[in-house]
Amino acid sequence: MNRLLCVLVLAMLPTVNDIGSADAVKRMEARYRSAKTLEATFLEEYRENGRVVRTESGTAYFRRPGKMRWEYEAPENNLFIVDGKTAWFYVSGDHTVTRVPAKESTDFRTPLALLAGEMKISRVCGRIDIAKDEKPQSNENVVFTCVIRGSEKSRRPIPSADKVAQSSEAPDSASFEIVRNSGELVRLLVRQNGGVQVEFRFRNWLIDPPIPESMFHFQALPGVAIVNGELPAQDSPNK
Repeated sequence: MNRLLCVLVLAMLPTVNDIGSADAVKRMEARYRSAKTLEATFLEEYRENGRVVRTESGTAYFRRPGKMRWEYEAPENNLFIVDGKTAWFYVSGDHTVTRVPAKESTDFRTPLALLAGEMKISRVCGRIDIAKDEKPQSNENVVFTCVIRGSEKSRRPIPSADKVAQSSEAPDSASFEIVRNSGELVRLLVRQNGGVQVEFRFRNWLIDPPIPESMFHFQALPGVAIVNGELPAQDSPNK
């Protein structure tokens, strides 16, 4: 009798996908909304037609209003900074930095800009649904997917993971995986036409760590070439 009762109780418990998309969004927004600064380690994978062609890792920093810093530590020490007005991408091996007005940048990290803004997912996503066909990495997590605003203009693949996308196009869609109870972001998957996907996995989130303002300003060293404007469309990375 007790065993039967336990089975019935377990059957009545909600599954991961029973949580509504609105509840999932609220949990994530509530998790990060009050933070002035954020820090996390990340693993980034760039895929084409399901094949991993580039893997990078490092530490990401966010600061309100509208500032991000991505320190790539492996396999190369590259740097991506949004200082609130300008997006900068520094390629250490080439001794060059490309800059573009932040409002014109449609980099594949764009959905994560909300962490440095008002933390309203509706500003990034036009339509939000629970990803019923996408299995989360843990039973404690839930995945919701959204169409990125402006994605109807997207027709070309995003550039390789070691370049900054500065075209007039935006990712087609993104899936956010969060811890169901806390709203903590553990994974972001950005998809675009042509079988291109970029996945970010996050760990070791810190809320309001002491991050100096100077970290969000790019200072070009002597000998570094500064390139303005849009980067040309890139072919598949040969790495």
